[in-house]
Amino acid sequence: MATAQIYADLKRDHDKQRDMLKQLAELKGDSSERQKLFEAFRLEVQSHAAAEEESLYATMLGDPELRDDARHSVSEHKEVDDLLGELMDLDFASDEWESKFYHMRHRYEHHIDEEEEEMFPAAEKELDDATEQKLGQIYEDRKPKELEEAKANPPGGDERE
Repeated sequence: MATAQIYADLKRDHDKQRDMLKQLAELKGDSSERQKLFEAFRLEVQSHAAAEEESLYATMLGDPELRDDARHSVSEHKEVDDLLGELMDLDFASDEWESKFYHMRHRYEHHIDEEEEEMFPAAEKELDDATEQKLGQIYEDRKPKELEEAKANPPGGDERE
């Protein structure tokens, strides 16, 4: 059976984010390249997470079999968002930035691995094809809108409505 578009879209984003994290880990100091890549990463993660919550997670929260997985993932999104906000406030050349970045990277990679290995297969078993197709469309529609929201609303706060 072919992978539903929603999971393919999310996995594609995860692969892009893993690559961005790897590139960020290789850059050192307070270079403009590091700052630009970090900003691109944070916008990517914020827009991805919000669109994922509005599509897949919203549906999972309504299903008793999937609710706990969705709640867990939403809390991990908040944790990573808070870490991104803290990183933005630090000197990119500091040891503290390096340490916090390593922690954030570890937490985020754990999160996306868990989604791909546990949550997506559980959702795929529980959700029908029509629902998955609808979720893929919602995700694809929301992500560009959430990118604009992310540009206006830095991470680590609760200013979003």
